[in-house]
Order: sequence, then C-alpha cells, then structure tokens
Amino acid sequence: MGVTGLEPADERDLRELVARALAEDVGSGDVTSEATVPAGARARASIVQKEAGVIYGVAVALAAFRALDPQLVVERSGEEGAWHESGSVVLAVAGNARALLAAERTALNFLGRLSGIATLSARAAEAVAGTGTRVLDTRKTTPGLRALEKRAVAAGGATNNRQGLFDAVLIKENHIAAAGSITAAVSAARSHAPTLALEVEVRDEAEIDEALAAGAQRLLLDNMNIEQLRSAVARVAGRAALQASGGVTLETLRAVAATGVDFVSMGSLTHSAPALDLSLSLEPLR
Repeated sequence: MGVTGLEPADERDLRELVARALAEDVGSGDVTSEATVPAGARARASIVQKEAGVIYGVAVALAAFRALDPQLVVERSGEEGAWHESGSVVLAVAGNARALLAAERTALNFLGRLSGIATLSARAAEAVAGTGTRVLDTRKTTPGLRALEKRAVAAGGATNNRQGLFDAVLIKENHIAAAGSITAAVSAARSHAPTLALEVEVRDEAEIDEALAAGAQRLLLDNMNIEQLRSAVARVAGRAALQASGGVTLETLRAVAATGVDFVSMGSLTHSAPALDLSLSLEPLR
C-alpha cells in the first residue's frame, strides 16, 4: 500500500514554501545585520554538523539562501542520505553577507528538521536489519511539509507509506462503525476504488478472520503486544501482508519486527524526530 518513493519537490512549490518561511522571520528586514554589516560585504557561510546523523534538505537550505542572494556561489555540498559524523561540513556557500545572515535561521530550521527525520529513519531501518520487515512512515507530518518530510524518511532508509487519503484505502475502526461491519466496509471500498490497495485495521482474531474473508490485502494490527502479533502472523499464514502499528519505539522495534510482520509503522519518524544539531559560521571575504 502507498508509494515507494516521492517525485522531487516541485521547484515553484519549494520557492513558495521558503518564501513564506523567510517572510515570517525576516519580515520588513533584518535590522541587526542592516545596522552592523556593510551593504556590499561578502562572506562565506559554512554549515557544520554538531552531532552525527544523516543529512537531508540541502536543496531547501540553498533555496533559502538563493531567495535573498540569487548570485550565491555553492562551494561545497555534503552527500545527502549518508551517515556523517559530528564536525562534517554540510554546506559551504559564498555571497552577500547580509543575505546569508538573514537566511541563516530559515535554512537551518529546514535542514535540521529534515535531517533529524532522516537520522531517526536511519536508526529505525538499522534496528530491523536482517528481519525482512520494513519500517513505514505515517501521515503524522507537519502540515504543509509532508512531501519533504517523507523524502527525508526515504533518504534515511525507511519506507514511505501512503502519501495521503487519496492514494490507498485504509479502513479503520471509525469507517467500520459507519459502514456497519468490516465486510460491508471492504465491499463498499472495492466498489468505489477497485484499483487501489486496500488495508483493514483489526484488533483481535475475529476481526482478522472477517477481514481475510472479505478479501483484505493487508491488515493493520492495531496496538497488539508481542504475543498477539506472533499469534496474528501464525493465524494469517501469508494470506495477507501484516503491518504492526501503535506505540512502537526504537527500543521495541526489533522485537516487533521479530514477530514476522511485514511492516511496522512509526508516526514518531516525523512527529517526534529531534532536529539534527547544526551550526553556521560566517567568514568575511575581502
């Protein structure tokens, strides 16, 4: 179910996103830089990792700098999607000093946020290595940043689940309540969207059996403990793909994967990833 990857962010949308972020920070102007930095001064800005992790979002950071200095020169750009140690140079650019300082926080906010997601995703992917289980993201993303955040997940080595409500069918308990039963919900969904992948949330053995009988291709095992997950894997016996969900952490992820489920979804990849610690230093150019 869902997408296996995302197309590169549309350039116009990216420019508009960065413009909104700059507008809320710069407003009518960076009064500090305007007061202390000569108008024509040039400088080199270097962004450096203060902790180890996976970098993602360089293009967004560059868009922030270029929005204020279209003549920006990129001197160095680190590899994205790879693990780098503390002290690694992420990006080095040269341009108008005032522009670099005005764009600094916006660039670091985007880059730190997206790199934090990529880093947590890399840790999650490593936790399930060798089990055959894949870690999925969810729709628990920052409003307006979903495409970028899901790209960061993929850059870290985890897997994108559905992009939104439009590209796959996921029948949850409220849909079942509204439809009257799992069987009725699956039948209605099949008629309405016959070409889309279909998944049903189940909470116990009776719901597993009903979903399988209705023809569900994938089951979402909701908030089941390790014993219940093992039992569900044995009961389904390959008749549908299985996704564990609910309260999974990095500490519990390996044990959940070891039950034999095909997927484990983790909302924390996007809603709780700590930003990667980055810093920017400025060097005047003569």
